[in-house]
Amino acid sequence: MTEKQLWGGETAKAVDNFPISGETVPVSVVRWLARIKGAAAAVNGELGLLSKRSAASIEKAAAEIAAGKHDGQFPIDVFQTGSGTSTNMNANEVIATLAGEKVHANDHVNMGQSSNDVFPSAVHLAALDVAQNELLPALKLLERSFAKKGKSFSGVVKSGRTHLMDAVPVTLGQEFAGYAAQMALGQERVQAALVHVGQIPLGGTATGTGLNTHPKFAEKVRTRLKRESGLRQISAPLDPFEAQANRDALVELSGALKVIAVSLTKIAGDLALMGSGPRAGIGEIFLPKKLK
Repeated sequence: MTEKQLWGGETAKAVDNFPISGETVPVSVVRWLARIKGAAAAVNGELGLLSKRSAASIEKAAAEIAAGKHDGQFPIDVFQTGSGTSTNMNANEVIATLAGEKVHANDHVNMGQSSNDVFPSAVHLAALDVAQNELLPALKLLERSFAKKGKSFSGVVKSGRTHLMDAVPVTLGQEFAGYAAQMALGQERVQAALVHVGQIPLGGTATGTGLNTHPKFAEKVRTRLKRESGLRQISAPLDPFEAQANRDALVELSGALKVIAVSLTKIAGDLALMGSGPRAGIGEIFLPKKLK
């Protein structure tokens, strides 16, 4: 059964204005945007800026979106106005509808916020979440697997090569230990980048000045998000104008990911070369068709 439409006029206009790629904003960003909205409502309730009833209604609605119950309510193309205004309004409207008729999309759901600070914060947190909880564990598993093979292959002597020509002997274990080290260093690079990715520009509102937001709002929201998500890297930015005007931290993370991609490409090339054959190639190792 298809869920009824929960968004309003601003979302409808954005759908009409940006029929560009057919690809919508990633659900990970939408769900983190909802988490921010829920935390913001809770904090505004604590600060006495929002009624306890409205805050609770917004929190409940935002939690449903964060849990993936309303992914189909976010139809706007990923290529839209640069600040993410359309998706921010999309979230405000859907949450307001779910929360009830006394909750207003702008006055209540978006209280103390701007597209310019909450949308980049959602993008950063989505990247931080995936990197911390999916990428780094996968790299650690790969590192351990290479290290284990390195120990088991420690007695396997083979020819080393430079420019594909035979060189002095090495062990297969030494080569695999090198692969393990590449994965360890890749993790270090990602972790270093995540320190900056976690610096989110909440509280800057439209231009970074914090106009129309409570002075305690941003830090309280960050503290709540950090506690609820377990993402210890969430912190205040070094400077709110830098954090809001630039996505340098994501560029840094992208660079770390490119290094890892090059590492994996190099390892895959080595394994393909050593396993080439079986009759006319090098045939030093056998790559099984299925992993045990």
